[in-house]
Amino acid sequence: MSETLSLPSYKPAEAPAAGLRPRTLLLHLAALAAWAGAYAVNEDVSQLITFRLLGFTPATHLGAAVEFFVFEVPKVLLLLTLVVFVVGIVRSFFTPERTRSLLAGRREAAGNALASLLGVVTPFCSCSAVPMFIGFVTAGVPLGVTFSFLVAAPMVNEVALALLFGLFGWKVAGLYLGTGLLIAVASGWIIGRLKLEGWVEPWVYRTRAPIEGMAGERPGWERRLAIGREEVREIVGKVWLYVIAGIAVGAGIHGWVPENFMASIMGKGAWWSVPLAVLIGIPMYSNAAGILPVVQALLGKGAALGTVLAFMMSVIALSLPEMVILRKVLTPRLIAVFVGVVGTGILVVGYLFNALL
Repeated sequence: MSETLSLPSYKPAEAPAAGLRPRTLLLHLAALAAWAGAYAVNEDVSQLITFRLLGFTPATHLGAAVEFFVFEVPKVLLLLTLVVFVVGIVRSFFTPERTRSLLAGRREAAGNALASLLGVVTPFCSCSAVPMFIGFVTAGVPLGVTFSFLVAAPMVNEVALALLFGLFGWKVAGLYLGTGLLIAVASGWIIGRLKLEGWVEPWVYRTRAPIEGMAGERPGWERRLAIGREEVREIVGKVWLYVIAGIAVGAGIHGWVPENFMASIMGKGAWWSVPLAVLIGIPMYSNAAGILPVVQALLGKGAALGTVLAFMMSVIALSLPEMVILRKVLTPRLIAVFVGVVGTGILVVGYLFNALL
């Protein structure tokens, strides 16, 4: 197989100005003030639209569902816009080339931990899995360390973390961060111990991934802010339909699904609820922004936190589309090991949180 894939290119930095221009700073501060104002009045406006303008009754199933939808759509999109903008600025510090250079040559244990942390702060998702995998392997990064990054990047991404903090508070966000990092480190370490380099498609090792981008360049803040705006246009423009679809599903759960029913199938009492949640999550295709409104609705209806976290992690980290993408570089046996190791970690997290909380 002679196919070659290049690493995701990073747009070269423009020559920065000496500093941040006052006009640029004022415009961004005004945008931030407008964002804060819109976020502050969102709840009052959503109730005004639902009950005064549209005439729904709060006590009805339809009224509750419509209020949830009208309130959550702008709330999640506002949070997503701010987070993606900040992520765009972060991306200007963590390019693919710099990420590889940080990981190459590291000892495996330290590399697993560092790769997992870099997976949190770098905005690479399943669509980047193949070229990133090739770049890491050809740069001499150990296979286990590479898998720690591949697990952490989609599952513990900064968008999910910030949205969880905004929706549920720091405790849930911290639990998600800690357990996700633990799964990423442990999964990479286990795969590294198994010495499965022979289960990578042979053509990967023959590939020479080019080093492109902005190595050695430091863009100024004018350029970093521009990167943030570009990320908002690119990412929010792609995922907003998934966000609205996820909120619509969450609204249906919020309005019509009885609390007792959800607690019975996703509560702490049913031993099979965690593996069932994982099995349901794997075939789904969504991102963190799209699945979080569903998570919020499930928790509101009595589902256990551990079960819901297991569901969310399986959707994000073990999605079927990502497995299809990874098939280009991994043999089916290695994909099975990857799914088995990560899936076991997710099950442990689900049962652990159901037992402790």
